[in-house]
Amino acid sequence: MLVDSPPEPSAETAPAPPRRRAVRAAGLLVSLVVLVLVAVASIAIGAKELSLEQVWHGLFQDSGTYGDVVVGERLSRTVLGLLVGAALGLAGAVLQALTRNPLADPGLLGINAGASAAVVTAITFFGVTSLNGYVWFAFAGAAAVGVLVFFLGGSRGATPVRLALAGTAISAALYGYLQAVMITDEAALGKMRFWTVGSLASATSDIIWQVLPFLAAGTVLALALARPLNAMAMGDDTARALGAHLNRTRALSMAAATVLCGAATAACGPIVFVGLMVPHVVRSFTGPDLRWILPYATVLSPVLLLGADVIGRIVARPAELQVGIVTAILGGPVFIFLVRRRRTAQL
Repeated sequence: MLVDSPPEPSAETAPAPPRRRAVRAAGLLVSLVVLVLVAVASIAIGAKELSLEQVWHGLFQDSGTYGDVVVGERLSRTVLGLLVGAALGLAGAVLQALTRNPLADPGLLGINAGASAAVVTAITFFGVTSLNGYVWFAFAGAAAVGVLVFFLGGSRGATPVRLALAGTAISAALYGYLQAVMITDEAALGKMRFWTVGSLASATSDIIWQVLPFLAAGTVLALALARPLNAMAMGDDTARALGAHLNRTRALSMAAATVLCGAATAACGPIVFVGLMVPHVVRSFTGPDLRWILPYATVLSPVLLLGADVIGRIVARPAELQVGIVTAILGGPVFIFLVRRRRTAQL
């Protein structure tokens, strides 16, 4: 359900008091420290039990078994988790601002569905079997759907409601295509089953380098949109009066979200909930100012993703639960609690 809430006071017209800015900056610093600790835990903890001494040797001295586990698997997995988590959090925050819907996520505009449909097509009709091959098809599918949603949503006359409706319609059509292909092709079903749950287990340095330019470009673009999106939160007329270019901001916001979510989904499959929950939670203590929401989401989203990945490695040893399953299990109840608490506070 779309939530087109009344315009909130913008940071553009009501600067935060110095004390509040200091508290937000301190909170961001604490968040960075937590992110470092979670990243260290991601390197140190895995399905295969290693002592801290073995992890240290594997990281800096050993090129044998320990080195293969720590550097070849856990380090690549951690780096990809950092990048993908930041991308999903930023994409979610931008889409929530663009659609003026605090419950929006990348799936709302069909980006995940586009990536998934492209991967099924690659497997079924082009015989692609490697993850490196999936990456480019998934990214191309996400980008194509992003462009299609923008034009179906009205292009220059796009509004939050039109964009959301276009994305929902395209998602329904693409998921129907997905089900039809997977039901009739057992090979595609078997290969897609692992990819669609979302996982960091297949992380390699090659995949990281392939998606890094797109993630970097999308991050820079998303952070640069904080001020115009702040103005748009006050309503279209007020935003125009403040000098914001509405059509350009919407197009660039769609581009940033598509690049970020497309690259993240291409690298490790569709991981749900991160882009939905983290920006929503962040907004509860930063307020509506995107100049703070976006940096916080960039830092705290990898904390959630890597933390979920570490939990998945521990609870099912010597096997593991995929991170997409863990984020759904952990995030669902927490998000319901937050929404109910916010609703109670408004009554």
